[in-house]
Amino acid sequence: MSLNQKTNGKFPLLDQNGPFATVTNVPGNTLFSKNTRGFLRSLRTNESITKYRIIRNQIFDFLDVRTFSEIPNLMDNQALRLKINKRGYSLLGNMFGIAGNEREIVSAISSYSRTADAVIRYLKGKMLSQYSSHIEMTNEIDTTNSPIDLLLILFNSRYHKKARFEAKRKLVLMSLAGSIDQRERETNIEQNFSHFLNFLNSNVWSSEMLIGKLDISYLLSNHDEEHFACKDVTVLNLADAKKIKLKKGQKLTLIKRRLFQANGREIPIYVSIRKKGPETKVLKLLRKGEENPAVAVDDDFGLMAVLDSIPNVKTFQRHLTHSAIKADSFMTLEEVSDTLTDGLHESSSAGSSPGTPMFKFFARMGGMRVEFIIHTNKTYLNYIYQRDVSHDEYEIKRIFDSGVAELLFPKDIYHLDMDEVKEKQMKLCRRQIEEI
Repeated sequence: MSLNQKTNGKFPLLDQNGPFATVTNVPGNTLFSKNTRGFLRSLRTNESITKYRIIRNQIFDFLDVRTFSEIPNLMDNQALRLKINKRGYSLLGNMFGIAGNEREIVSAISSYSRTADAVIRYLKGKMLSQYSSHIEMTNEIDTTNSPIDLLLILFNSRYHKKARFEAKRKLVLMSLAGSIDQRERETNIEQNFSHFLNFLNSNVWSSEMLIGKLDISYLLSNHDEEHFACKDVTVLNLADAKKIKLKKGQKLTLIKRRLFQANGREIPIYVSIRKKGPETKVLKLLRKGEENPAVAVDDDFGLMAVLDSIPNVKTFQRHLTHSAIKADSFMTLEEVSDTLTDGLHESSSAGSSPGTPMFKFFARMGGMRVEFIIHTNKTYLNYIYQRDVSHDEYEIKRIFDSGVAELLFPKDIYHLDMDEVKEKQMKLCRRQIEEI
């Protein structure tokens, strides 16, 4: 599989086809050795000398050394190693703007380590579930949280190539996790979104319903054989749903709905918060080939809504903006895309399907920019079940098509053909959708 060139360009340390690839043997410290001369030639070929010098100087600064030959002494001297660990946490705390004492800084950076591990476990449990034993992390890397200790592993000849690659990979993922955490603290994302949910409860949803109370409904749908697309859908209550015995090509989907009042009537709406966890934000940075979360992650929080009909969708959009005015705030809708009635959804994301109708926009108010994706019952069911359109398939495709799977699990280390892995995972996904 050819990797996304943008991804490779932004994360050269993980590219096993580039000059910074993890090799079988740790390079020696002799300046004029055969390996060193070969490495320098590869840098000239890849126009990476400047990048190499920056990385080398960062390593020296972080480890408080002047040459690579000083690094082995850090591995053997426990007192010195403890000293540079303490110094390293302080440097990183200042870089990421972490407030607090030494223990709080160590705790924050340890959380970046847990996020890095969570990225691998997320892929292991979902997109690469059939290959979990192939991509399992080396125990020593899994249990190491210190950036200093991980960095020293890269230069330790006692560690296998796989372990050294995983130490490097963990450092890169920790760095991305730290950037994401810093942005979230700077923008007060969690607090602002909490205020937005309060706005919805106070001004948008029906005051006749208690907060958190949801009406249980089911969508009974019939799907065609060719694409498993929804042909028709009926809304059932709980009692009627219990009487249904599903036939081939049918699905019974639970939705828990709220109500909003508009035009003198109460309209049911299913709403799901789309909150990205830190591990999925890291993966998005990798997919986009971006190190800056402010550029790549523009949808930290979002809501997906499902209504019975297109007129109800339009009514809800008007009700939403009108409710903001009643709450003494103006709401603007940005990047509006409406493909519910006709047209195809356009997306630049790798693996995205153009056959996914939706009404999509970003609502800006109260210092917050929230992504809304709105479906009718029928398009929502296609979003879940339709072949080559369903979100579960989309999640698998974008991990492989963006080159992230190959970047994190290179073939020369994990011995996996990502084209074959993708095909098998897609077949499993379809079987789970249609047969279960």
